Amino acid sequence: MKFNRNVYLERIKAREKNSLIKIITGCRRAGKSYLLNELFYDYLIKKGVPPSNIIKFAFDSDEDIDELEQYYPDEETKTAQKNNSYLINAKKFRSFIKDRTNDTEDFYLLLDEVQLLENFEGTLNSYLRHKNFDIYVTGSNSKFLSSDIVTEFKGRGTEIHVLPLAFSEYCEGLGLLPEEAWKSYIVYGGIPLVALMKTEEEKVSYLKNLCEETYLKDIIQHNGIRKQMELSETFDMLSSMIGTPVNSLKLSNTFKSITKKSITDSTITTFVEYLENAFVISRARKYNIKGKKYIASPVKIYFEDIGVRNARLNFRQIEETHIMENIIYNELRFRGFSADVGEISVSEKTERLDANGKNIYSQKALEVDFIATLGSQKLYIQSALSMDSEEKAAQEKKSLYYIDDSFKKIVVTKNGLKQMQDEKGVVTIDLFDFLLQDRLWKTEN
Repeated sequence: MKFNRNVYLERIKAREKNSLIKIITGCRRAGKSYLLNELFYDYLIKKGVPPSNIIKFAFDSDEDIDELEQYYPDEETKTAQKNNSYLINAKKFRSFIKDRTNDTEDFYLLLDEVQLLENFEGTLNSYLRHKNFDIYVTGSNSKFLSSDIVTEFKGRGTEIHVLPLAFSEYCEGLGLLPEEAWKSYIVYGGIPLVALMKTEEEKVSYLKNLCEETYLKDIIQHNGIRKQMELSETFDMLSSMIGTPVNSLKLSNTFKSITKKSITDSTITTFVEYLENAFVISRARKYNIKGKKYIASPVKIYFEDIGVRNARLNFRQIEETHIMENIIYNELRFRGFSADVGEISVSEKTERLDANGKNIYSQKALEVDFIATLGSQKLYIQSALSMDSEEKAAQEKKSLYYIDDSFKKIVVTKNGLKQMQDEKGVVTIDLFDFLLQDRLWKTEN
C-alpha cells in the first residue's frame, strides 16, 4: 500500500527552480519527509537528474551526521541544547555541501529536520546566492512550524503546507470503498503511519503517545511552559469544541467549569496560539459577507487530524456531525482553498406590529459554515450530516438564499444521492462525491 500524495507533489513541482526556498510544513507525522525524500526524489530521478546532483541530508539521522565528522575534527558535530535537543555544526555542514557541489551543474538540496542545524536561516539564505542550487526543506518542531517561518527568509521562501491524508488519499492508498473507509477515518484520522497499522489497539496507543510524547512535549520545550497541566487540559477542552464558536473569555469560563481551576483568558489564548503554530489545530475566522470584513471574535477551532482530536478525548466523543464539518474544512484546505466562517445579517419580518399596525422586523445573523476562496474562485458551503425533512433542508439552505452573488452555493450531506440543484440555485452534494470527485471542484460561476 502506498500513498501517492499527488496534490502536494504537484505543488512542489510547480515551484521547482523558482529561486525561492521551498518550505514544507505540517503537523508531526503528516508525511512531509516521505513527500520530499521519496516521492519528489523519485520524480527527479525519473526526469533524468543524476543521483549525485540530488543531495539529501536528514539532521536527525545518525548515519548522515556521521558524514560530517571528517570536517573540522577538533570541533563538535553536535551541540547539546537546554531543551534536550541538539544543533548540528553549520560550518561542518557547509563543508559537506561544498564537497559535493560545484558552480557549473544544477543541484537539488533536500534537507530534512533543518531546524536542527545551527543558524539554519543564515545557512539557507547563503545558499540562495548560488543560482545553481534549488533548495527544499522540512521541519517538525514548533519553532520551525511557526506560522511566521516564511518571514525568517525575508520573502525568499514559499510554503507548502501538508495535511495528514485527505479522505480521497486514504481510500485510494488503502484500497477501500468510501463507506468502509469512512468508518475508520472518522475515528483514527489520516496520519499515514496510523492508516497502515493493522489493529485498533495499535492505532489508539500510537495516537495517544503522539499527543503526549510529541506534540505537547515539543510545545512545552520550545516555549518553556511551566503550566504544563493547564496546557494539556486546554488541549483536551479544545478537542471537545470543534466547530463551536469560541472567544478567549468563553474558553476561560469553559476551562473553569470543566477543570474547576482558574486560568486567565490571555493564558488560554496563548496556549491556543501555541497549538495553532505547531499545526495541531487551526482557527477559522468569521467573515461578514455583506459588510465584506472580518470579525475578530468569535472563531471556530478545527483539528489538522481528527484522529489526534479523538485521542485527546480517549475516543469517547465521536459525533459524526462535528467530525464531518472538520473533515470538510480540511478538504477545502487540501484543495488549496482558504476557509472562513461566514456570517450574513438579515432583516426578517416578525408577527408583531408597531403602534401604526406595521410589521416589526428583527435583525438576525445567519451563519454559513464555510466561505472557501481560491484566487477568483469562491464557494459557500453548508455541512449537514442529514436533511431528512423539508424543514431541515430549508433550515440548512436559509443563509445561502440570502447571499446575492453568483458564486456556487453548496450543501454537503451524507445522503447517497446524485447532485441536485433547487430552483434558487443551491446545490446539494453527497459527502462522498464532495470528497472524492475532482470535477465538482471546477467552480465556474
